[in-house]
Amino acid sequence: MALLAPALPASASPPDDSVIVLKGATSAEGIAAGEGTTFYAGDLALGDIYRGDIHKDKARLFIDVSDFDSQPRAAVGMKADTRNNLLFVAGGGTGKAFVYNTESGEPVADFTLASGFINDVTLTRDGAWFTNSAAGELYFLPVGWHGKLGDVQTLTLQGPAAGLTGPFNLNGIAAADDGRVLIVAHTNGRALYTVDPETGESAKIKGVDVENVDGILVRGRTVWAVQNFSNQISRIRLAEDLSSGEVKEVITSPAFDVPTTIARFDDTLAAVNAQFNQPASPHEVVLVPARS
Repeated sequence: MALLAPALPASASPPDDSVIVLKGATSAEGIAAGEGTTFYAGDLALGDIYRGDIHKDKARLFIDVSDFDSQPRAAVGMKADTRNNLLFVAGGGTGKAFVYNTESGEPVADFTLASGFINDVTLTRDGAWFTNSAAGELYFLPVGWHGKLGDVQTLTLQGPAAGLTGPFNLNGIAAADDGRVLIVAHTNGRALYTVDPETGESAKIKGVDVENVDGILVRGRTVWAVQNFSNQISRIRLAEDLSSGEVKEVITSPAFDVPTTIARFDDTLAAVNAQFNQPASPHEVVLVPARS
């Protein structure tokens, strides 16, 4: 088997990385691409949302949860629906999904999904899919005409993606093939899986071993997988049938400090530093080349 092991990919460490400080954030985890070069990033522990621009060197507090909720929320993975001006946020240990208006910053709705840790979210043309790191389930929130939100549906997974083998199982999620296939990251399994959104059947993407995998992003047959405590992002090329993949490049940065999730802006990736188990310091968004 050792003869079949792939060669290690080249490492890319650009010397001119940009860093954007989330001034005032007490913690961080999620990031989403908005309209143009706008991004949204969350305060993990409080649920506050920051808004910034990748062409500027700072981000400002956009949604202060204390303005409308007496209790802190949580903000883990997030995605922006630019058609309907909605921001979908995974609520971590609250077991909820939160939805905000990206024009006004006002809360639109919140949904109780399940106990556990609601970790990440992806969007398809029909709605939002959420993962739970403590359960072999996905949760679908339909989004209809003009952003009308439907009732949450639970999809019980079948096969290897449903495995609960450690404290953090399902993590990042992304849609492929126009939403006909979902790809999920399994942190404890160091793996990526395909999931049929109709049946819940799952299969491992062969040839991919991603230690500390967290958030993922998919464009065409390319997957960018953030590996938090490894302080790197692996760029993976998938086979046409999505059954296997190969790490083509490992993207690193001296500014990475436990990156967790990413957003893409053309040829640039914006990764948020979570700094888990690190000494307290300003939380940041780090810009690196996507190299697709």
